Amino acid sequence: MSTGPQLFESVGAQAATTGGDATDDEPRVVDEIESLCMNCHEDGMTRLLLTKIPFFREIIIMSFACEHCHFKNSEIQSAGEIQQRGHKYTFKVENTEDLSRQLIKSDTCTLRIEDIDLEVPAGRGQLTNIEGVLSTIAQDLSQKQDERKEAVPEVYEKIASIITSLQSMASSTPTSFPFTITANDPAGNSWIEPSPTDTRGKLIRADYNRTPEQNTALGLSAQEPSNDGVEMRPEYHPSHMYPAQPTDGTTATNNVDADHDPDDDIVENQVYTFPATCPGCMQSCDTHMKMVNIPHFKQVVIMSTVCAHCGYRSNEVKTGGAVPDLGRRITIHIKNSADLSRDILKSESCALSCSELALSVEPGTLGGRFTTIEGLLVQVRDDLKANVFDADGGGDSLQHDEKGRWEGFFSKLDKAIAGEMEFTLVLEDPLAGSYVQSLAEVDGEIDAAITVEDYTRTEQEEEELGLRDIKTEGYEEGHKKEMDDKKEKEAVENGAGEGGEEV
Repeated sequence: MSTGPQLFESVGAQAATTGGDATDDEPRVVDEIESLCMNCHEDGMTRLLLTKIPFFREIIIMSFACEHCHFKNSEIQSAGEIQQRGHKYTFKVENTEDLSRQLIKSDTCTLRIEDIDLEVPAGRGQLTNIEGVLSTIAQDLSQKQDERKEAVPEVYEKIASIITSLQSMASSTPTSFPFTITANDPAGNSWIEPSPTDTRGKLIRADYNRTPEQNTALGLSAQEPSNDGVEMRPEYHPSHMYPAQPTDGTTATNNVDADHDPDDDIVENQVYTFPATCPGCMQSCDTHMKMVNIPHFKQVVIMSTVCAHCGYRSNEVKTGGAVPDLGRRITIHIKNSADLSRDILKSESCALSCSELALSVEPGTLGGRFTTIEGLLVQVRDDLKANVFDADGGGDSLQHDEKGRWEGFFSKLDKAIAGEMEFTLVLEDPLAGSYVQSLAEVDGEIDAAITVEDYTRTEQEEEELGLRDIKTEGYEEGHKKEMDDKKEKEAVENGAGEGGEEV
């Protein structure tokens, strides 16, 4: 049975379609619609192109042109659904080649050039590259500069300085490198092009749960959540939870004992369920939790959330205990299939790297995972392939050399998963919450394939983890002084107000 023509083809497939004369049976690549020009109120032409972007998803490219007043406009809109979590991309531009990286800014994305503290608010969607977005911002800021020079000279000077910096960045001036661009999109529909040659820290993607205000702005919370009074993450205490029950109507066999005091600690290997709020649609859902004790390591909490309203799913592994004084770096040398079967716990704060595979996984990218080394590599491969090739119909839109680099990367990764090559994995966790299983037969015996070393966290790691803001001693005095100052300020203001009324 015929499924009909595809509405969203890859750019490469559409380019092949336009190579010859299109017949009446073939779908039109570009749709043209006669539209009203809002500049001169004559009829203009809007052109729509439905396409897929490599590593990304379906988008609609729109272009308007008026032959009467020559007004032109172009923008993009995401044709996919709002993602379950927001995305934030951080990209460090270090050379001229980086300026050609493609960038998609949806109409809900906030773009920042961090080095000059410049923010582009959410608005018109764009499909461009780094150089193009810098030039566009400089061009927009240049408008009405002559008027500012006459009316507000100080503002004119500040904007002129920013324009000069943007033009220097866009023109590949050596002194402008490096600089950092961030794209923060609560809808998750913006994107910066990756490359298999990216080093650690060059391109970072962080996923986050939207706030209720962001959901409201996206139109996802038109009605109040149905679970009034339930917090996103209630206190993890047995009195707030109940043992999970099977969905087939049978009685759970792993329930807490009848005489178990709900005020006692959480029972190990017992699955608990407690109410929560879905971060995707803000409706009520259930979160399942299980405490597991990993031998020779520590207790970890496995959590799973499934929302029946929007289909949101998440799996997390969290380690407990106090924040250690030092971070931990684990180096594991993989020689054969037996090493691939080792259990591995990669916490959310852990970075993963492998020089032989040219692989670098930033903290937070995969979240917390408890699996095997083989399972972790399979997940990395499948996620990347889905973004690089599957979303693009086989990578037709990639340049030949770029496609060759990705194919070489996946070929090495496949060999590593099959146990056909030796390689070394490095797990660097500033919170020392990651673990690799030792295959030593006797407790206390050293596994020669694993090297564990503790290290002092950098200032940047301390800042990112929020550890520099934590004050565990003497905070009572600081809070008391803050409250006293606040009362004194209110007393002064009230006194000034009363004096003004008497006058």
